[in-house]
Amino acid sequence: MASDLTLGATHSQILEQRKSLKKQIHSLPRDQKSKVLSHFHGSERTDMSKQRLRNLREDDKHQDTSNMSDIQRHTLDKRKRRQNPALQRQMHRRETKRLQNAVAAADAEEILHTHTTGLVEVETDMERTLQLTQQQLKNEHLQEGVARNIFDLELKEYSPYKLRYDRSGRFSLLAGAAGHVSIIDQHSLALTSEFFVNETVRDACFLHNGSMMAVAQEKNVFVYDDKGVEIHRMDGHRRVMGMEFLPYHWLLATIGHSGQLQYQDTSTGALVSQHRTKMGPCGVIRQNPFNSVVHLGHTNGTVTLWSPSSSEYLVKLLCHKGSPVTSLAMDRSGRYMVTGGGDSKVKVWDLRMYKEVHSYNTYGGAPTCVDISQTGILGIGHGCHTTFWRPEALRVKMKEPYMKHQLSGKGVESLRFRPFEDVCGIGHTMGISSIVIPGSGEPNLDSMEHFTNPFMDNKQRREAEVRSLLEKLSPDMIALDPDAIGSVEESNLIQRRQRMRDVAEEADARKAEEMEALKNKKEKKRMRGRSKIAKKLARKHKNIIDDNMLKLKELREKEKAEREAERTGVGGDGDSDADDETPSALKRFF
Repeated sequence: MASDLTLGATHSQILEQRKSLKKQIHSLPRDQKSKVLSHFHGSERTDMSKQRLRNLREDDKHQDTSNMSDIQRHTLDKRKRRQNPALQRQMHRRETKRLQNAVAAADAEEILHTHTTGLVEVETDMERTLQLTQQQLKNEHLQEGVARNIFDLELKEYSPYKLRYDRSGRFSLLAGAAGHVSIIDQHSLALTSEFFVNETVRDACFLHNGSMMAVAQEKNVFVYDDKGVEIHRMDGHRRVMGMEFLPYHWLLATIGHSGQLQYQDTSTGALVSQHRTKMGPCGVIRQNPFNSVVHLGHTNGTVTLWSPSSSEYLVKLLCHKGSPVTSLAMDRSGRYMVTGGGDSKVKVWDLRMYKEVHSYNTYGGAPTCVDISQTGILGIGHGCHTTFWRPEALRVKMKEPYMKHQLSGKGVESLRFRPFEDVCGIGHTMGISSIVIPGSGEPNLDSMEHFTNPFMDNKQRREAEVRSLLEKLSPDMIALDPDAIGSVEESNLIQRRQRMRDVAEEADARKAEEMEALKNKKEKKRMRGRSKIAKKLARKHKNIIDDNMLKLKELREKEKAEREAERTGVGGDGDSDADDETPSALKRFF
């Protein structure tokens, strides 16, 4: 609607509109003004476009005119100096449209974002949010529609259970270790489907939406629909212990007893890649939502980062020395990683520098599961306890948790936050529990994301599947830095070659520094007399050639020649003819 305001207007009218819009924007309060200017200048990722414009201007200044004649150069310079009135009018018209659209977008943002996220705050210094229980929340503070999300399901026969949610948070998937698989509609709390596989179930997850799921059973991975009908069996994925689905690439990543990471394309059914981790069995796997890189936690305390296009790990971190990694989680921004280890510690890592920020200790047992909500709340399951920390706990070390919930006599197996809701699902040795954690869910839904609308019907779901398949990303695009893909290279061949030379010079300088550091490296201390001064000097002068070394070599060669002559009989006392006449088989007796 904003673009129609400049339709049919003259150039002078457009200039008046642009002037009035600029005055209107500058007269706004600071926060509204920043919103309008952010919409006008674009998103935060404008550095690439600015760099591209800068490169284009540099290309125009240093344009290669070696193949042009003098007349062509004169004509080009003349055209550069001449102003183009039609182009100026078009640019003014587009700038006015952009200003109008920025003001309209800022107004729409204030109208549409009617919900904001918020945590529980105390009124006095004597109160603490840690003391707030789920029973108090249900009876005193929550509305009826939210309070109904607090419940317990006793399922002792097929426990322990693992719980997953789909991308919209509409459906939850329950997988019992004894072979019970079921789907629950979280809006109506009704059982959508339920079936028994009659064998051990190690893990289960939804695929692109709630209509399909993958179940890791005793030997293979099976794909079922929402009615429990078997669709496919993946014979290549054997004894799988952990699975993750990459929604933007339609890839199912699995890891198991063999320690082999496999990527299966669920849209075509083809095996994209498989990598041997060479670190033994592994069951801890999570994906980074920022760049879709898969993180694996191993029994030797290390965490490795993998991509389908690389046969070796991208990064390897020693997170828990001397104890296995039991759980992993990453936040939405991809900056922080949380690891839980067998040493009863939960460590927070900065993935930009691959360094530890701080750590927390757990009581009642080692952390068996960790998860980070959409707003950054950290949830930890340890023993029969669950602890929740504020979003600031990822950046700085907090003194006490935000909330906690105790499951008496029930060992926690899995913990997952429900998308777009302040709900956390817990799978334990006695069934399933659902609790409310205020401020954990994202209040505003992004309608441009596929399969995030919890109220979509069958027609919308089919359209979303088609659009998602058309926009599916290639597995080769998974990298540590997703911004590196799509960058603009210099159009000028001379500048591109100069940039490549600069990169090569930097690499050579770095290699020279490494060689110099290796040369000046302190020699390793040796044992059993090898650290004596005489031994060190002998090792240092081993490859030095001087006059004494040449004399020694000549003497050794002379002695070697004499020994050879004695052996062959040359220069002896006349017995060489007798030796030659002796058969070779009898020479060893003489």
